Amino acid sequence: MTHQFLHDIASNPANAANAAILARWNALVPALPNAWLVAGCLFQTIWNLQSHRPADAGIKDYDLFYFDYQDLSESGEKAVQAHADSVLSDLGITVEVANQARVHLWYPQHFGRPCLPLTSSEDGIRRFLVLESCVGVRPGECHAPHGIDGIYAGTLSPNPLTPYPELFAAKVASYRARWPHLLAKVPEARRI
Repeated sequence: MTHQFLHDIASNPANAANAAILARWNALVPALPNAWLVAGCLFQTIWNLQSHRPADAGIKDYDLFYFDYQDLSESGEKAVQAHADSVLSDLGITVEVANQARVHLWYPQHFGRPCLPLTSSEDGIRRFLVLESCVGVRPGECHAPHGIDGIYAGTLSPNPLTPYPELFAAKVASYRARWPHLLAKVPEARRI
């Protein structure tokens, strides 16, 4: 299934951006240690294909996670962003770069919730609000700590590592407005 996923997100000619990012990986990685392509550009490609829409329709999130604990500065992250922009600027998309080693520095102010320091890019991938969106790729590799079956099944499950029901509900509403076939899994109430 992972091989099929990598093919679907990168080999479909309608989503040339994913393929181009992965083809230019060697030009990106010197500035991006432990890098992964993450976010909507991956799972939303599958949902678009299932909905018989162009593979890249409505995709806004092309994100690169990397992990550099030696430089936690905002200026360092901006320099890496500038490098990625120079490598990918002709693609006509916005690619956002985020150093997962510094997430804990801005997360509380941005989301109003605490965040312990992350230990790797993979740790950041594990913490997306929706379990099925916890996926990253790089050439020939896929990191999906909860598997990819849920992406193809169209399920949306809350992530127990980010137990924020109101944020999850908003994310589900946004996804379902664009892909009505998706089905949210609501956790059962805990009995006392």
